[in-house]
Amino acid sequence: MNRKLVAGTALYFLLLAGRTAWAHRIDEYLQATILSLQTNRVSASMRLIPGVLMAPSVIADIDTNHDGAFSESETKAYVERVLHELSITIDGRSATAQLDRWSVPEAAQLRDGLGEITVEYHVNPPATNAAEHSFNLSNHHRNAGSVYLVNVEVPQQPAFRIVDQKRNPQQSLYELDYTQAGIADSSSASHSGFRFWIERFQFLSLFRLGMQHIAEGTDHLLFLLVLLLPAPLLVVGSRWQGRVGVRRSLLRVAGIVTAFTIGHSLTLTLAAIKVVHVPSRPIEGLIALSILISAIHALRPIFPGKEAWIGAFFGLIHGLAFATTLDRLGLSRWDRVGGILSFNLGIEAMQMLVVILILPSLLLMSRTRAYPTLRVVCAFLAAAVSSAWIVERVFGVQTGADRVVNGVARTGIWGAVALFAVSLAATYASTCRSQLASDHGYKN
Repeated sequence: MNRKLVAGTALYFLLLAGRTAWAHRIDEYLQATILSLQTNRVSASMRLIPGVLMAPSVIADIDTNHDGAFSESETKAYVERVLHELSITIDGRSATAQLDRWSVPEAAQLRDGLGEITVEYHVNPPATNAAEHSFNLSNHHRNAGSVYLVNVEVPQQPAFRIVDQKRNPQQSLYELDYTQAGIADSSSASHSGFRFWIERFQFLSLFRLGMQHIAEGTDHLLFLLVLLLPAPLLVVGSRWQGRVGVRRSLLRVAGIVTAFTIGHSLTLTLAAIKVVHVPSRPIEGLIALSILISAIHALRPIFPGKEAWIGAFFGLIHGLAFATTLDRLGLSRWDRVGGILSFNLGIEAMQMLVVILILPSLLLMSRTRAYPTLRVVCAFLAAAVSSAWIVERVFGVQTGADRVVNGVARTGIWGAVALFAVSLAATYASTCRSQLASDHGYKN
C-alpha cells in the first residue's frame, strides 16, 4: 500500500469539520445581534466582542485622540458609526436605527479580551395594516475580520409569529419573516400542541444552529475522531498491536460517542441555564489539551479500555464551550429549556453524521497493514495542531495553524471520500497478498 497516499489522506481525516474551521478564534471581531418584536417597534441588542488580536485596531477606532482613555463623545461617535453602517429595510422600505443606550468597557479590558461593547437600538416599522412583514438587516461594520450572529427572541406577545429566518453564510445579511395578527386570532387552537411548541422554541432554527456549530467546531470533532483511532485495536504490552472484531469495535465506538454526548449535554444544560459559568479562554485551552491527550493515546496507550471515561470527562469541558453559542442568542431562562434540546439534537445529528462517514473507513483500514501508518500520521498531525492551539489560546501567540486548518477543512467531505477510497484500495491489496501467499503455500 502506498504510504504517501495514506499520509496525505490522514490530513483530510483529522480536519474534517465542514465548511470552516474552529469557531472560537482570537483574531476575529464577533458581532452578535438579538432582535425583539414588539408592537410598532423592532428592538435590537448588539454585543461586539473583539478577539485579543483584533482589539488594538478597535481601540484605535474608538480612541480618536489617542490618549489611552475613552471619553463619552468618543464612545458615542463609535456606536453611531456602527449604526450608520447597518442597512435596514422593513417590508421593502428603508428604516433608520434609533440609538437607545450603549456601553463600552475600558480599553484595558478590550485589550485583554475580557470586555464587550453593547449597543441597543430600535426601528419603527412603517404604519401598515398588513399581517405579513419582512425585516432585513445588513451589517457592513468592519466586514474584514468580523464574524456575525443574528437571531430573534421568541415573541413575548402572542400576536407575533416567526415564519422564517434566512442568513448568508457569514450572517452579515439577515432576513426575518414574521406575521402580526390581532389578539383574538392569536389565541386560536393553532397555537396549541406540538406545532406551537416547535414554533415557540424555534426548533428547526436552533437545530440547524447546533449542526452548524459542531460542523464549524473543528476542535470538537478532532478530539472525538482522534479518540476513535485506537478503537479497533488491542493493547499488547505497552503498544497498540493486534485488532479486535468488528462487533467489539462498534461497541467501543458507541461507548465513546455516548459518553462524550452525556458529558457535553450535562455541562451544556448547566451552563445554558446559568447554574455554572466558566470563562471561555481557559475552556478553549482545555479543549486543545484534550485533543493533545487523545493524540498521545493514539500513539501509545495511556488509558486503554477507558476511552469512554475520557470521552465523558472531556465532554464536560466541550459542553461549556457549546453553551457560549446559546448564551449569545439572549434567550430567556424558560426558552433555554426548549433551546437546549433543539441545539443539542443538532449537535448530535452532525456528530453522528461525521462518525458514520468515517467509521467504515477506520474499520476497513484497521484490517490492513496501512492502518499503523494512518494512525501514527493522524496522531502526530493532531498533536501538532492541538499544540499550536494551546499556544494561541493560552498565551495569545499567533502560530498560523488556523490558516492550514481553514484551507484543509473546507474540503472535509472530499477528505472523507478519499479516505474511504484508500481504505478500499488497502483492503483489496491486503486480500491480494493473502491470496498470493495462499497460492504460494499450496504450490509448495
